[in-house]
Amino acid sequence: MKRKFALLAAFILSLSMNAGCSKDSDGEEDGVLQTLSVEDNSYYKRFKNDGISINVYNWGEYISNGADEGTLDVNAEFEKLTGIKVNYTNYATNEELYAKLKGGGTTYDVIIPSDYMISKMIKEKLIQPLNMENIPNYKYIMDNYRDLAYDPDNAYSVPYTWGTVGIIYNAEEIDIPREEIDWDILWNEDYKDQILMFDNPRDAFAIAEIMLGYSLNTEEPAELKAAAEKLKEQKDIVQAYVMDEVFDKMAAGEALLAPYYAGDALTILEDNEALDFAVPKSGTNLFVDAMCIPYSAKQKEAAEMYINFMCEPDIAFANIDYICYSTPHSAAYEMLDEDVQNDPVSYPDSSFIAEKTDVFVNLSDSANETMSQLWTEMKSETANKWFVPVFLIICVLIIVFVLIRRHIKRKKDVF
Repeated sequence: MKRKFALLAAFILSLSMNAGCSKDSDGEEDGVLQTLSVEDNSYYKRFKNDGISINVYNWGEYISNGADEGTLDVNAEFEKLTGIKVNYTNYATNEELYAKLKGGGTTYDVIIPSDYMISKMIKEKLIQPLNMENIPNYKYIMDNYRDLAYDPDNAYSVPYTWGTVGIIYNAEEIDIPREEIDWDILWNEDYKDQILMFDNPRDAFAIAEIMLGYSLNTEEPAELKAAAEKLKEQKDIVQAYVMDEVFDKMAAGEALLAPYYAGDALTILEDNEALDFAVPKSGTNLFVDAMCIPYSAKQKEAAEMYINFMCEPDIAFANIDYICYSTPHSAAYEMLDEDVQNDPVSYPDSSFIAEKTDVFVNLSDSANETMSQLWTEMKSETANKWFVPVFLIICVLIIVFVLIRRHIKRKKDVF
């Protein structure tokens, strides 16, 4: 399924030969111990016999889980090495993650939100500063992904992946050169009921804002309203608003077009040869997802160990190779094949990145509230677009039925 199946299979074979025979003091296999960059092996052993667990909350399809032959089960390797149990669950949007943390009642130790949500959580004290002494593998994070606006002091997050947003499309049905594709194709009535759209406000509004020539981080009420109106213009031709459902729908050929993240697009393309992916020529969002620890975490030091493990070169490579996103990890990047490093989908030209992409930052509370309200109104109209005409038809039928009954009753009274 993944692009580097043969290389990763060889990597795992090497682990079995080099590390599988190594035993710890309890006679258990050390798993990936021989491939780790941490010089002091006791680093990963200090909770070995404490019977603790951590709760990790991540996007769907966003870690190497060993589900495909020749791939690594990263969480299982961490458990084997450290003795720490990983309770792993998924969310579909940043907003879903935020609502869970804000609402309380559920405790997580590691989360992986996107840039703008990280800055929002910093402001609201939902995530806590990291002890970088417990995360020595931060040294592998490239300079381009440090000191970014969402976490300018690199105090709260460790970058996990980055990527761009583009359009997955059926190249057999849509005869347009890839380099000519732009966001307006998602508003083309020729593809009515064959278009999928993001089911989260920030990504959906961003597309409309690019089309209207606005900043992706605009807070102007008039511009946000105009973006919402643009989305309303599209709603009658949208088949469905989706997130992870895009995998099954596009792979099965149930739709022709869908905006989505480049890394996921590469995975979907492998399941349907008719599909292709284009980064719209007018520009797009460049996003960074990063590992953080909530203030409510119960196992902070173990969570930092997990983050450090995710930054081990072989582990970072296994993850990035499996999920097909772009990596901010220097050692993992060097392990990629040259054709992957030069892939314009995963690693677009630097001039395009500089001139045609922008990174989300956290919006003010008032702007977020305005966007959320406009989004809810737009979705509500989408859900209820048939309510009024159907209601009117039902009312007419009831009136006709009543008139007929009265007419029949009158005729009976006459006779």
